[in-house]
Amino acid sequence: MIVLFNKPFGVVCQFSKHEIHPKIQYEISSPNNLKYKGYWVQVEGDIDNEAIQKLQNGISLKDYVTMPAKAEKIQEPEIWQRSTPIRFRKDIPTSWVKLQIMEGKNRQVRRMTAAVGFPTLRLIRYHVDEYYLNKLLPGDYQIIK
Repeated sequence: MIVLFNKPFGVVCQFSKHEIHPKIQYEISSPNNLKYKGYWVQVEGDIDNEAIQKLQNGISLKDYVTMPAKAEKIQEPEIWQRSTPIRFRKDIPTSWVKLQIMEGKNRQVRRMTAAVGFPTLRLIRYHVDEYYLNKLLPGDYQIIK
């Protein structure tokens, strides 16, 4: 069974190993499976073309170099309000990036945007492979298979 779930802030998900189905986290995050994960990322500052190009080329982090990403600056997506607001600074603008990666290592997106000078303020994974959240609100789910 595949269930899309828009996990609200503070909800902890736990998957138990099943003898027939492989561990879902491996299926989602392994670069060997070549599945894109798509994120909407709100960053601090007005992200520029140079930073977008660096994300597209791959970023050298402390412990590895990321694979090239699909990245583009976007307008704020039509999304729900956060339950806990992000920090607000009157004199510092924010901008949004649509980022698609194949890896999904620990805090990878946050580390990538920080490495190009634009720290992540809000991060929403809106798709994995062919599965999209679409209009699911936090706490809502949809059974796919």
